[in-house]
Amino acid sequence: MKFLGFVFIISIGLYQCFQRFVLFWRSKTSTYPMYKISLATAMCAFAISSFAQSDSSSFYLQKGMDEKAKGRRMEVVKQLEKAYSFNKTNQQVINELAAAYTEVKFYAKAKEKYAQAESLGDRSALTYKNLMNLNFNMRQWDDAIKYAQLLKKADASEKVDFYIGRAYYEQDDLGKGIQYLEAAFKDDPTNAEIPHTMATAYTNMQNFKLAIPYFQKAISLAPTNNRYVYELALVYYGMNDNANALKYMLEAGEKGYKKDGEYMQNLATAYMNAGKFAEGLEMMKQTLEKRPTDIGLIDAIAEACYDAGKYDDAITFYNKILAIDNKKAEALYMMGMAYQKKGATDNGRALCDKAIAMDPSLNNLKTEKKMPGGF
Repeated sequence: MKFLGFVFIISIGLYQCFQRFVLFWRSKTSTYPMYKISLATAMCAFAISSFAQSDSSSFYLQKGMDEKAKGRRMEVVKQLEKAYSFNKTNQQVINELAAAYTEVKFYAKAKEKYAQAESLGDRSALTYKNLMNLNFNMRQWDDAIKYAQLLKKADASEKVDFYIGRAYYEQDDLGKGIQYLEAAFKDDPTNAEIPHTMATAYTNMQNFKLAIPYFQKAISLAPTNNRYVYELALVYYGMNDNANALKYMLEAGEKGYKKDGEYMQNLATAYMNAGKFAEGLEMMKQTLEKRPTDIGLIDAIAEACYDAGKYDDAITFYNKILAIDNKKAEALYMMGMAYQKKGATDNGRALCDKAIAMDPSLNNLKTEKKMPGGF
């Protein structure tokens, strides 16, 4: 029925155009008959073409709306694209097509259409909000800030401080980021992501003391978020607060944080730093069973043994490193230091001298009587 109506409308257009042509013909003399016929024909053709294109756009727009009501999102896109091909300046078609692109996650196309709507005069809060969200999700931070500010001008009740603050944070402009995030938290005090972002900003500036209360606030708002808890443990580790580092490391695991190799090694280190050497060493050994040639892990175990005065164990693990790679001069040097600590001075010095011959830079450690790394 819609198609028949469409044909009927076109027929009316043709008839009206024909009437104009007849009136034009009768009103003129026959001096330039071909000129009059050509001009009238061109005018008629242009009118029909414009009318037909406009009506075709409306026809496919309606089809798109019908598909939208049925929840067929890709069909909506197809019909609206046809509508747009017939009329590229119809604001309703452009906005509906932009929304349809967003629904099917064609974000770049959606952003392009909303930007076109703005260029054609659409200064509505809804268009600015859509552009803000799209640019934010596409990590286009400058444009996210721009449209957030335009949205605020269009509608003063809109809460945009989080978007601006997070955008500045992502651009590493942490001062402005914290400023807007503080304002955002006043508007939305139950959003755990806001204090967590502020905590991370302070951590990135090595200001652990200021980071802690924001981590604690984020955890109080999202108590099941094990990542927040784990990050707080690492902050306490950075502050050498070993008791709290162990406490929150364990809590993160209890709340479901993935107990991969990194977590287990950090937990073992936290145990050792908190004075629980046996528990930490046992955990490291268990991890080593799964990663038997992990030189970094073996070195961490050897170093922990050395620091705890377990020199025989340290020697055993330094030997493991050398068995994997006999060019590891630092491991040989540290094994020599361990021998000296347990009283085998001559043997230890000989090993240190051999290590220095392999890597002359270690001679500075001998002169300063230090371990590699400044211990």
